[in-house]
Amino acid sequence: MAELKRRTFIKKLWTILGIIAGAELLVTFSGFFGAKRKPLFDDSQHLIDAGKVSSFQLNSVFPFRSGKFYLVRLSDGGFMALSLKCTHLGCSVMWNEAKKEFLCPCHASSFDQFGEVINPPAPRALDSYPVIIREGKVLVDISKSVHRNKFENSQVTYA
Repeated sequence: MAELKRRTFIKKLWTILGIIAGAELLVTFSGFFGAKRKPLFDDSQHLIDAGKVSSFQLNSVFPFRSGKFYLVRLSDGGFMALSLKCTHLGCSVMWNEAKKEFLCPCHASSFDQFGEVINPPAPRALDSYPVIIREGKVLVDISKSVHRNKFENSQVTYA
């Protein structure tokens, strides 16, 4: 008689645990399939507001480490956003103001202010990001890295 009660209790316990597990599974799947998915980026997340056009001096370079780019203001007033990553093995390049060039500390590649290779082993120019001038502000679109082989005038944005 005692064994019969114990068996009945264990059967009821397993039934209750099964119902709970099934309910958890149902809630998990309904949340996964029923939820509206948000896009990974919206305009505000991948457009970096670098600042006002007037705040950048001609012929200068400004690092934006959080955005992973350098903003270059050319002597003619144009803007370029160049990637921090060396095209050789992806090390972070640094701007050397005295030499007016980007230097890669890993394998001594160097690039001019346009991102063109001065000293290999880097195989091509630094990648760039599109620059947008809107309402007097400089915006950089970090969602679209532009793979470049060399500098072209069309890569410069003017205010």
